Amino acid sequence: MPYLAPQKDMLFALEHVANMQQIFADLQIDLDTETVSGVLDEAAKLMQDVIAPTNRGGDIEPSFLKDGKVTTSAGFKDAFKQYTQGGWQALSHPEDVDGNVPNPHSLHLHVVAVSHC
Repeated sequence: MPYLAPQKDMLFALEHVANMQQIFADLQIDLDTETVSGVLDEAAKLMQDVIAPTNRGGDIEPSFLKDGKVTTSAGFKDAFKQYTQGGWQALSHPEDVDGNVPNPHSLHLHVVAVSHC
C-alpha cells in the first residue's frame, strides 16, 4: 500500500496541540495556517510520490561504503535531486544566506510534520 501523508492530522496537531500560532507570535514569525497547510501539502506530495517509493529499494539494496566511496540505493540520488531542486533544504536557512524562510525557527514545524511521513 502506498504511503499517504496524514496532512489533516498533522495540521490539527500543529494548530491545536503545538499551538503553532502562539509559537509564531513568540518567535515573531510571519506565517499563517494557510501557508503552513500549503507547505504540508507540497511536502506530502514529495514524500508520497518521490521519497516513500525509495524505501523498499533501500531495504532490499541499502546504501554502502566501499573503498571510501558511498553508493546509494536505487532512486535515492534522483529523490535527493528533486528534494534540493524543490528548495526543501533551504527551509533551514535564513534569507540572508539564500534560504526560503525569514526565520529558521519556522523550520521546526516543518521538520516535525514531515519527519513523521
